[in-house]
Amino acid sequence: MSKYSIIDLFAGIGGIRLGFDRAFGDKAETIYVSEIDSYAQKTYGANFSINPNFFDSDITKVDERGVPPFDICLAGFPCQAFSMAGKHGGFNDDYHGTCRGTLFLDVVRICDYHKPKVIFCENVKGLAIHDKGKTFKVIRAAFEQIGYDIYYKILNSKDFGLPQNRERVYLVCFRKDLKIKDFQFPKPTFKDVKIADIMEKAPIPSKYYLSDVYVETLRKHRAKHEAAGHGFGYEIRDINGIAGTLVCGGMGRERNLIIDSRPHSKIPTTMIKGKINDEDIRKLTPREWARLQGFPDSYILPVSDNHLYKQFGNTVSINVIEAIAKEIKKVLE
Repeated sequence: MSKYSIIDLFAGIGGIRLGFDRAFGDKAETIYVSEIDSYAQKTYGANFSINPNFFDSDITKVDERGVPPFDICLAGFPCQAFSMAGKHGGFNDDYHGTCRGTLFLDVVRICDYHKPKVIFCENVKGLAIHDKGKTFKVIRAAFEQIGYDIYYKILNSKDFGLPQNRERVYLVCFRKDLKIKDFQFPKPTFKDVKIADIMEKAPIPSKYYLSDVYVETLRKHRAKHEAAGHGFGYEIRDINGIAGTLVCGGMGRERNLIIDSRPHSKIPTTMIKGKINDEDIRKLTPREWARLQGFPDSYILPVSDNHLYKQFGNTVSINVIEAIAKEIKKVLE
């Protein structure tokens, strides 16, 4: 059998691709990549070979006729417009002059021209309920109109061997002429996993331990919101439990703090106010975030911590992607 050719749109750091690579092995080849963020491009390029002739940044400027023919489209189109943590702007969302909520139409445009066998999309759970479900209905209808049968399901990363509570909606679209009517999403593995399983070996660098001044600031911030009846604030996770959803920004780190009392330096290596806290409270490291998303330790982390936290907060859970991709491969074969 010839290889399936894959294109990776809104590629990020290659999370969806990695899941499909694991599932398809040498039976698939990624031939085209599109990603606009320069730091994500750097991380992607450090971990995957990229044909420079088939790497585009701004998808809105891509001529679909210039994209090589392909069998499978991977598209993790931007989720901020539909996120429960965002402003829920949806199709009206504006970000630096770009409507992130309508970028999925570029996926539709490219796939309408090439008619691949499969279109695979991942997005936040909020997409399914945004605007009382109307947004998701419009997206599904767009794919149906260009000739696809749509399957979708909300799956949680914690059910697939990762200690992270992360619900996402997954769409699998098959070209109608393939007559695939029995696609089933993977069943959860329910493997017992915990944060302790993904922790790096001690000693953890002191820069990941919070200062006593910062810890006190977080406590005051949380008390202020609790007094107002809000649920915002830092959270210290039990290392024998699971992490909350990884998200971009400080909130993602502050809501996934742990107490790590293993030996570590108390000497700051970065500019901090006060001193390193005596309660052994620290944030998870970028490598630990990578593990929470299912990335192997061989995955190269070439950019700064701030960019890595953003990238792993934005990316996908590899275990879930791989499990779905295996089911796609079954029905295609």
